[in-house]
Amino acid sequence: MTAATPLLELDRVGINLRTGGGIVSATRDVSFKVGAAERIGIVGESGCGKTLTGLAIMQLLPRGLARIDGAIRFEGRDLLKLSGRELRRVRGAGIAMIFQEPMSALDPVFTIGEQIVETILAHEAVSRREAKERAVDLLARVGIPLPARRAGEYPHQLSGGMRQRAMIAIALACNPKLLIADEPTTALDVTIQAQIIDLLVDLSETTGTALLFITHDLGVVAETCTRMVTMYAGEVVEDATVDDALVRPRHPYTAGLFSALPRLVERGAPLPSIPGRVPPLMAMPEGCRFRPRCPHAEEACTTAQAMREPEPGHRARCRRTGELQLEGTVG
Repeated sequence: MTAATPLLELDRVGINLRTGGGIVSATRDVSFKVGAAERIGIVGESGCGKTLTGLAIMQLLPRGLARIDGAIRFEGRDLLKLSGRELRRVRGAGIAMIFQEPMSALDPVFTIGEQIVETILAHEAVSRREAKERAVDLLARVGIPLPARRAGEYPHQLSGGMRQRAMIAIALACNPKLLIADEPTTALDVTIQAQIIDLLVDLSETTGTALLFITHDLGVVAETCTRMVTMYAGEVVEDATVDDALVRPRHPYTAGLFSALPRLVERGAPLPSIPGRVPPLMAMPEGCRFRPRCPHAEEACTTAQAMREPEPGHRARCRRTGELQLEGTVG
């Protein structure tokens, strides 16, 4: 991998799912890059394809039910062309993932320490004793008190916040170059959420690990990420630095998400929202998928929309991106 090669590159990735009603396109033309040590937030409503994209990168979608088109390159190698053995070397050591719900992702019949040890032994030629010592160090590193004791406990014995920290410890066990965090603060209280976010950012800054943060929380992205990728109905509709997106979004959907953020308003004033909802996979609209909900839609929007670059480093999937004056969160 050369200095100009991105750590991760998704090139026109399409995820096609086999259903009882036939093959449906869950995502199409998903393209973005992640540089070394970069922190990118992927945002969008539920059903936009964020988690599917993360699972596709990890190659965790069921092969019999999902077909992935395009290319997913990690350090220049297309993950879609690797064998099962080669993929196992990449997962954990090169790319790791923190899943939404740790209670379902952690194995209930093994202790937390055993699950970290298993990850280390799968990728590194070290003794079990050394792996156990590293497991305790990792638990201490992610802020779990009494780490030696917690290493011998099972997932159900830990609180939600501790389980999420244990998940992070497992993900960091082999010092991955890329960490995918899929809604890592789901179902946690606000105080614990802030602690987990601070932990991830600190680990990224101190270890140089790139972070791909999948979330609904635009505030978290604004505070922690350097770039924001907006997804809608299985497509990337905007890709820009966080500062550029906040000041001047280039896609009406991104602007709609910003306008729906909670604000201090006069009592009784209506809360802004995006009308309608994300279309189902079996009934995607023709052309621009956001068109039925877009206040700026025109007849020409019924044709397929390509990504445009109105300014260097800022891309948007909208034919009117150069003429619309969309409001951001700051000005």
